[in-house]
Amino acid sequence: MSEDHAHDHSHEPRWKHDGVRVIKGDRLDSNTAQTPGMFRQAAINHARVGAQKIWAGTVSIQADAKTGVHHHGALESVIYVVSGKARMRWGDRLEYVAEAGPGDFIFVPPYVPHQEINADPNEPLQCVLVRSDNEAVVVNIDDVEPVEKPEEVYWVDPIHKAP
Repeated sequence: MSEDHAHDHSHEPRWKHDGVRVIKGDRLDSNTAQTPGMFRQAAINHARVGAQKIWAGTVSIQADAKTGVHHHGALESVIYVVSGKARMRWGDRLEYVAEAGPGDFIFVPPYVPHQEINADPNEPLQCVLVRSDNEAVVVNIDDVEPVEKPEEVYWVDPIHKAP
């Protein structure tokens, strides 16, 4: 005889509440560290949706802003350019350079020394950022002289500290 398969909902996953989540663009969390010249908002993180392995959000970077030289430890980062012009410099002496515009993706592997730059002196850079962990990691590198000195506006946020 087959068992009666009456539904006992107490042991089922809570898919309705813990399944796919849609975070509306006008509902991002700006309750993050904010600094002049920059506006960051979290969309996906542990606190908001229970994410265990990624962080995602948006960032708006003031015209001409530049970071100092740094890397993000074991983290992988993906930057999607929504609008504006991003310039990335990387390498032991920041000898490599690439630019990205709207619709382009930038991948930053673990431990790669780099500098992030808003290449437009007049317009903000709007990006979506995804990191491979909820924990923010930044390792500043002081023994590399940046080709483009971060003198106009520092790109400062919760993981890029002011010098």
